[in-house]
Amino acid sequence: MADFIPTVGIETHVQLKTVTKLFSGVSNDASQAEPNSLISHIDAGLPGSLPVLNEKAIELAVRAAFALNTKPQKFSKFDRKHYFYPDLPKGYQITQYDQPIILGGFVKTPSGVKVGITRIHLEEDAGKNIHPAGADYSLVDLNRAGTPLLEIVSEPEIHSAADAKAYARELYLLMKYADVSDCDLYLGHMRFDINVSLSSKPGKLGTRAEIKNLNSFRSVENAVAYEIKRQTELLKKGQEVIQETRGWDETKQKTTSQRGKEEAHDYRYMPEPDIPPVELTDEFIEEVKANTPESPAELRSDLKHSGLNEEQIESVLDNYDIATAFRSAIKQSDNPAALRLWSQSVVNNVKLRENLARIENKTIKNSLLAATAASTGKLNSNQFTHSLNEIILHGKDFSSLNLMQVSDEGQIEKLVTDIIKANSRVVADIKAGNEKAISFLVGQIMAKSKGQVNPQMVQKIIKKQIGV
Repeated sequence: MADFIPTVGIETHVQLKTVTKLFSGVSNDASQAEPNSLISHIDAGLPGSLPVLNEKAIELAVRAAFALNTKPQKFSKFDRKHYFYPDLPKGYQITQYDQPIILGGFVKTPSGVKVGITRIHLEEDAGKNIHPAGADYSLVDLNRAGTPLLEIVSEPEIHSAADAKAYARELYLLMKYADVSDCDLYLGHMRFDINVSLSSKPGKLGTRAEIKNLNSFRSVENAVAYEIKRQTELLKKGQEVIQETRGWDETKQKTTSQRGKEEAHDYRYMPEPDIPPVELTDEFIEEVKANTPESPAELRSDLKHSGLNEEQIESVLDNYDIATAFRSAIKQSDNPAALRLWSQSVVNNVKLRENLARIENKTIKNSLLAATAASTGKLNSNQFTHSLNEIILHGKDFSSLNLMQVSDEGQIEKLVTDIIKANSRVVADIKAGNEKAISFLVGQIMAKSKGQVNPQMVQKIIKKQIGV
């Protein structure tokens, strides 16, 4: 493999988070719908039907531009991409060809790999062909026909399977946190087409193979790794790599040939006559920019201040709702020590972490009060753990728990005096050199006070009163 340089480019289809489809008023959520229950005359391509552009899709595309470190094009237009397939009733797809809504931008992975973006265009999705096992026919479901997509085309600047996976994951986070898409990989809200080629000369691309419709980061990594291996073996034998479209077999963990790769001229692109060009004003662009949410990179920086390590931070970022709860805690906390204690306690407790996705800001504030009390010695570790469970899992207020430790030295001294008088034999053992017996007295006092005293202060006062 060292004899050949792999180069990978990735085309990503992202389903936009709109209520309705790109050119019709039908619902954009087909996840629970019966087949062919979310279609209109526009989606079905009936004669005389005229598409109407969804303004929200334009807004989300502009937001995506800022998330990817670029700006939208003020002028863009739609085109017709012609091809025949059963799930495309019109015989063409409405997309953008030579003047897309976004040009440029980049994605930077946590490891520092920077991948440029060539272009991003808006387009409608096609329907879905279903091939029942053992049947001699196929079915067509048009629920997805007309779904608004962004196609994000990367530069061919990825050179390993690991970097391909890292790029795909970071792009997912960027679109998720910008609120451009729900990015549900299982439902196909984000799909990856990867182009892999090998060359023996730096800076020169080989013949590429395209692997279509991958819907997980692991599949992206494994498909790239397999394709690099496959093409390497062909080239080492002196055989040619064929430019083609291949599929990924998840079960067999290999790519399989599907069809020859079409070129742009095969699609007979032409300007879309029924949709006028999109012209964006400076005011519209600035308004969208001002409302674009915090990026994953910014949230990573905030999470570092909360005391989490890199692995914990990425684990938090993987769940948008949990990350949102952490973001709320960071904004509400003015005590760094308490925030670090809260963060470590929550991230390392599966039940607490998962429940964060369902709690309100008020609950986060209450749990931070407990962390503040613990960080200043007013709660011991057991009390703090108990309070987090009661607050986050059961929605209780911190003030109702009555768990504040007794930290007044005079009160603790009285408790210690009483326990020492009642345990003269243990005191004698301590004076004889068995200091481990102090823990017994500490336990007695903790039990008597129902855990509401500071154990470190108790131990200090015991030693003082006994004289050891």
